[in-house]
This record gives sequence, C-alpha cells and structure tokens, in this order.
Amino acid sequence: MALKLTPTRRRTLVFPLSLFSLLFLLYSLSFNSFRLTSRSPDPSPPLVRHTAPCNYSEGKWVLDPDPIKPRYDQSCKEIYKGWNCIANAKSNGQDLLRWRWQPSGCDLPLADPVSFLERYRNTNIGFVGDSLNRNMYLSLVCMLKRASSEVKKWRPAGADRGLTFVRYNLTLAYHRTYLLVRFGSWSATSDSGALESLGYKQGYRIDVDVPDQKWAEAPKFHHILVFNTGHWWWAPSKFDPVQSPMLFFQNGVPVIPPLTPPLGMDLALKHMLRYIENLVGPDKFLFFRTQSPRHFEGGDWNAGGSCWRDQPLSIDEVGELFSVERNGTNVESRLVNQHLFEALKGSRFHILDITSMSVFRADAHPSTTGGKKHEDCMHWCLPGLPDIWNDLFVATLETLQIK
Repeated sequence: MALKLTPTRRRTLVFPLSLFSLLFLLYSLSFNSFRLTSRSPDPSPPLVRHTAPCNYSEGKWVLDPDPIKPRYDQSCKEIYKGWNCIANAKSNGQDLLRWRWQPSGCDLPLADPVSFLERYRNTNIGFVGDSLNRNMYLSLVCMLKRASSEVKKWRPAGADRGLTFVRYNLTLAYHRTYLLVRFGSWSATSDSGALESLGYKQGYRIDVDVPDQKWAEAPKFHHILVFNTGHWWWAPSKFDPVQSPMLFFQNGVPVIPPLTPPLGMDLALKHMLRYIENLVGPDKFLFFRTQSPRHFEGGDWNAGGSCWRDQPLSIDEVGELFSVERNGTNVESRLVNQHLFEALKGSRFHILDITSMSVFRADAHPSTTGGKKHEDCMHWCLPGLPDIWNDLFVATLETLQIK
C-alpha cells in the first residue's frame, strides 16, 4: 500500500516559562482569539497552512429541513451507552442528525462506508489517544458496520479494543492513552534526591521520552494512525499542582528545575513524534487531531457545570461563553492547539482540525443523559458530531491521494 505524504512547513513559537507569563498568555489568547467575523466560525486566526485544496475548518453549521440519512443509528452495539443520546432519550438527539457542516469554499462530502471499505482493503487503522479519540473510533466503526456487519473482534498491538471487517481485511483499533507517554505514581524515598531536596513528597512521574506501552507497538502494525492528546495535560482535578503534581523525568532522571505541565507537554510531544517517525516506514500515514472543546457552563465538570443548549452556539455566544470574564471556559483547547501546531511543524503528521467546527456544538454532548453523577459536556453523542470528524478524516485521505 503506497501512501503519498505531504511535508509541512515550519513555524516557530516560544512559550512562556514563568507563571506570570503563562497567565498573560491565557488572557491574551482568550481575549484576542474571539475577535470573530461572520465569514469564519473559527474563534482564532488560522495557525496552519492546510494541504488540502479546501480549508474544511472554515465554515458554518447549516440546519437541513430533514435529517441526513444516517450512516448508522442508535442500534449500533459498539456505542458506549453513555454516548447513545437517542437511545437515552436526549431531547435533541434526533435533531443532531440535521446539522451539516458547510465549509466556506467547498462542500465536505459525507463518508461513503462501502467506498471506504473497498478503498482500504488490507489496511490497519489505529486511533491513539484519550476517550475523545474513542468517540471518533466508535463513530467510524458504526458507519462501517452498517455496510459490512461481518466482523471479528480482537485487540491488535496492545489496543484497548479493535475489530476486523473480515470481507475486506480492514482492521480498526483504539489504543487508550492519556499523555502518550508513560506515567505513574511517585513518592519520595529515604534517599535524598533532587526532587526531595526541593520539597516534593509525592506526585506523578511522567517519563517524557518513554511511550505508553498501550500504543508503543501500534506504529509498527497500523498503516494509518490518528493521534490525539491534550485534555489531561490541563487537568488539575487529575494532577493537582500541590497534592499530586506532574514530575517530569528524562533519561530516567528528574528534569531540574521542574517543568510546568505545558512545557512538559512540549517535551513529551518532541520525543513521541520523533519516536513515531523513527519507527514507521515511508508507507505509513500519520494524523494528529486537534483538541476537542468542552462546553461546561456555570462551573467545571466537578463544580456543577452543565451543557443545556439544544442547538449550536452563535458566533456571539461563542465569544461570550469562552471569554475570560466567564472564567476562561475551554481555554485549554486553544492552548493545547498552540502547543500541537508548534510541535508538528516540519513533521510527517497531517493535522485534522476539528476544533473550529466543534467549538459551536454545545448542543451535541450527552449532558444529563450520559448516566454520570455529573453532566457530560466533554464527550459527544453518537450518532453525532464525531461522524463529521470522520467525514473530515475520510475527505482528507482522499484529497491527499492515498492509494
């Protein structure tokens, strides 16, 4: 299988080291990134030069009079039950099928499952990342199962889940990883070390140059890979900066002085991109998906936040909701993307920009129907928005002339 690759042009971006500079960056990005125009729904200026003839990230959501003929429905058994908004009777679950993404200068074609299966016979496709990549993986699985239900479940190359479409020998797999790199609990020992001397007693050890073993073999197995990471790097509820800070290690020893999470992410991305590119041959095709936005209003996920809206946000609502005055809701998606774009310059990776189209879809989360103790305003309903992500994925594969 020959895969045509398109090189990406370099850019340089320097990120602040001090807490004051980071806070200033948060404010600047939050304020400047929402000077919106009626032409583009992207809340920030384009940061990458797209290789496809059409910039699919620039456009608007259009409500069709009738629902789009679904590529699959709530009966797909692969859907995680908390994301099955139609089966869970979410009030606008069916309406999600009526919203179509209309790019400014072209059309985004709907992925054709039969054509996809035929075109990618004898191909292995891996999704590597957090639960948002699982969202995308399950969407594609359900699309393809509607066209070919003869599947064999298995977990290739350490995958969390996967299956093969037997007739086509097409394998899809999801490799669950949060930071891409290995991490685990750390606590001080009786031996006086560099971290102990600085007053650290416990935290999480993040080895920036060691891949998480759940996906370390995936680049050898898969022909096409879609990576993501980001949310966990900005998750104080998971990595409390005082009680359980991220402590970064390189070459087996702690990085001194200790790094902030954003700088640790930069270092991890540098090592992981190099690891992947050194491991794969020229016939592999690599994607990195941008950050999936969250839409908690009135507080974060663990502080009473909700996503009650039943239709996409307007441009003005996006600006209001994501302003600094509203406590910087979703600010990490913009920051993560800045780090991703910088790290990916000059690499073999192609960027799947789903942030611009997704930022408006406050209506498309499971919300209270997800069955959790708190509202789910981070993951997405299925069928729903990740289907459009896969339309973008398939369209990009086509425009890049993968054969």
